[in-house]
Amino acid sequence: MRRPPLQLFALALLASCAVPEARLRAGLANAGLSEPMAACMAERIVDRLSLAQLRRIGDLPYARDERSVAGFLHRVRALRDREILTASSAAAAVCAIRG
Repeated sequence: MRRPPLQLFALALLASCAVPEARLRAGLANAGLSEPMAACMAERIVDRLSLAQLRRIGDLPYARDERSVAGFLHRVRALRDREILTASSAAAAVCAIRG
């Protein structure tokens, strides 16, 4: 079965959007956030930051002694990128309220 080029383009576009979000979600979980919090935050952050910024936040190291959102945001603050901190803080607030 052969797909028309428009359908293939649409599928490629959807896949390209899913990859950064999935990578960010995994990075947030690896950094110590719970899976639900990581998924919620990744969904909100992915469209607000550049790919380079997404890589930086997704590559944060795991905090052995701190698994709280506050501890995570402390490590985000250490990146010294106002956009990353703003997007992360806003997402964390919304996701914490959403529960």
